[in-house]
Amino acid sequence: MTEPMQALADKQAITEQIYRYCRSVDRLDVPLGHAVFHDDATAHYGDRYQGPGRGVIDWICASHLHMQAHSHQVTNILIELDGDRAASESYVFAALRGEREGQAFQIQVWGRYCDAWSRREGLWAIDHRDALIDFDTMGDVTAVSPRQRVTRDAHDPSYAILRVSP
Repeated sequence: MTEPMQALADKQAITEQIYRYCRSVDRLDVPLGHAVFHDDATAHYGDRYQGPGRGVIDWICASHLHMQAHSHQVTNILIELDGDRAASESYVFAALRGEREGQAFQIQVWGRYCDAWSRREGLWAIDHRDALIDFDTMGDVTAVSPRQRVTRDAHDPSYAILRVSP
């Protein structure tokens, strides 16, 4: 593969790993999330979590069990390559819906993932993530329509169409 084509392939592989992270925490798919981080990766999520990269997946999925729904999206992904090492910055928006005392509420977070990557045995995965919150908000909401057919596990329709197993 030519050098420019390899760079595009590497950037696409990293981008897909970033997308898999979002999918893993939204579908509570712990094995998928673990695959985004190398075994020895670390993660820093401010005062909320500092520790092993794969441990942050466990922590997030456990904390999301208390929510009714959540959705994470990433945009503005910038990736710098240096051989088998890379760095990226991804803007993230997360919305989380919960309920307390019969009232629905929503948390919205705007932030960035600043990731250090390496390719090992042909696989790009995170060595270190620094998750930064630029701003957030929380407030009561009124649902417009009921959730239909959406699940936070392997029964979600997306698994059948993508043929992804947990």
